[in-house]
Amino acid sequence: MNPHDSDPVAVLWDMDGTLIDSEPYWISAEKQLASRFGVEWTDEDGLSLVGRALPESAVILADRGIDLPHEQIVEFLVASVAGDMAVRVPWQEDARALLNEVVGAGIPCALVTMSYARLAQAFQARVPEAFQVVVSGDEVEHGKPDPEAYLLAAQRLGVDIERCVAIEDSRSGVRSAAASGARTIAVRRLTPLEEIEGVSRVASLEHVTVDTLRAVARGQVLDSLD
Repeated sequence: MNPHDSDPVAVLWDMDGTLIDSEPYWISAEKQLASRFGVEWTDEDGLSLVGRALPESAVILADRGIDLPHEQIVEFLVASVAGDMAVRVPWQEDARALLNEVVGAGIPCALVTMSYARLAQAFQARVPEAFQVVVSGDEVEHGKPDPEAYLLAAQRLGVDIERCVAIEDSRSGVRSAAASGARTIAVRRLTPLEEIEGVSRVASLEHVTVDTLRAVARGQVLDSLD
């Protein structure tokens, strides 16, 4: 059977947290910037920004006392994380294994991230065969939890979003994917996962396979949280 004739017609992947353990890079960058202005910024503060669009994060940081234009805050964060990523890309190994299986099965993939194109393209270059489409945070008017990024990914792939499976780890990302109409799998990483009707929740992707994705695409809802 041609894999393009069966569901899922595509798998849509979040990047930060889901595919790579880059959230510590972002939190470190936020702390560095906050320290310049004598602003206290904790790990908990950093976790509250996980999955948010960068302009929204910049507003929050500025409101806390970082006296820079929002664009400069975003640029600092992106440059800092890009520097860390140039040294080491911290794969989530369970996601890497599943991505390899999905690519091997011939199922198209898209990267749907609120990171900017500079970071998304650098990551894509590490796995050039994996993603037919990349949607980055600086390409959309409305960031996650708005569904725009996922809808754009499906449009660029030329597929029906309701026949796609999206894999996310953050609250805003899960809401974005679910609102788009994609069958959504939420994997627990750094932040708790809320219950959303029709959204699958898993403790990790270790036991998720292409067959699992096909079952989710057919409407099966998983809940394997401990």
